[in-house]
Amino acid sequence: MQNTTTWRLRRLTVMAMLTALSYAAVFFVRIPVVLFLSYEPKDVLLTIGAFLFGPMAGACMAVVVALLEMVTFSTTGAIGLAMNIISSCLFVCTASLIYHRKRTLSGAVIGLICGALLTTAGMVLWNYLITPLYMTVSRSEIAGMLLPVFAPFNLLKGSINAALTMLLYKTVSSALRAARLLPPAEAVGKKSRIPVWLITLFVLATLVLILLSWKGII
Repeated sequence: MQNTTTWRLRRLTVMAMLTALSYAAVFFVRIPVVLFLSYEPKDVLLTIGAFLFGPMAGACMAVVVALLEMVTFSTTGAIGLAMNIISSCLFVCTASLIYHRKRTLSGAVIGLICGALLTTAGMVLWNYLITPLYMTVSRSEIAGMLLPVFAPFNLLKGSINAALTMLLYKTVSSALRAARLLPPAEAVGKKSRIPVWLITLFVLATLVLILLSWKGII
């Protein structure tokens, strides 16, 4: 019983750490892309937490980060809060739900791809419904921006988050286990991480080039 309580406390500690880092990512690493849309890597840390502890844990962390953002520095109020929660939960919960059903590399990849695609589709719908209230423009004007602006932004954001999660998850989880903040992993054959790193870095480089081209820098 004591051992179970100890691991629960350590789980809460890790979730709090990842939530704090996610909030810091919003505060310090905010890259304007187009209109009022900015990229920040908070969903990477939330997804790592959800991969470790499940989709409900990821959703709770996403809500806490969104609330902290709203009451500290956000200027978008309740609308921004709702959009932040919806966007994060679509990506984080989808990816972790699939990964927890198939805890393998392919399960993680499929989950992250599905998360990026569902986030893109979902945010197109929610931007159509909610953004007119925020920008105080007609819904027809927003409809004309869905495919050229909102869809590519969310697909790019989801793809970057997916690649960064693939790059960092194993390293973070191994470090947490070494610090005894997570239970020891089950004994499995050691596999090379080099292919994962090479593929992920290639995807990230491609996405950076796409973003620079979209911004007219190259």
